[in-house]
Amino acid sequence: MPAFRSRLLSLAMTLFCAGAGASGNATEPSNEARMIRIKVIVEDVVLPATLDDTLAGRDFAALLPLDLTLTDYHGTEKVADLPRKLDISEAPASYTPGKGDITHYAPWGNIAIFYKPFQNSRGLVRLGAFDGSIDALLGDGPLSVRIEAAD
Repeated sequence: MPAFRSRLLSLAMTLFCAGAGASGNATEPSNEARMIRIKVIVEDVVLPATLDDTLAGRDFAALLPLDLTLTDYHGTEKVADLPRKLDISEAPASYTPGKGDITHYAPWGNIAIFYKPFQNSRGLVRLGAFDGSIDALLGDGPLSVRIEAAD
């Protein structure tokens, strides 16, 4: 039995090493990705979030700090216009957002923060996600926020 375990371990290590150089799913950051930490400030509440280490995520980070007014859209997300469209040249054609996702809707050039899951949408690009509760974003009416790099 020890010889079998040794061969099994050897096979597992070979498969692990072979997969280490493979690229990951374009919508998911790799485990080795550089973390881009940000904070979304709503009045006196700080909501920590992490941007994906993708071309679009880094391009969004380059815009920071941003002062935005979020408005509700479709009872599912909070949206605001960005100063410019982001570089999405390496992004998948569509994305299925979940609660807490920070996205860019490329056709309109806006940011969309989902507080409810939504269907797969062409032109939607994931930028990152909140690290915890997003309750401070759930108020009615326009909501002033500041998004900046975390220390």
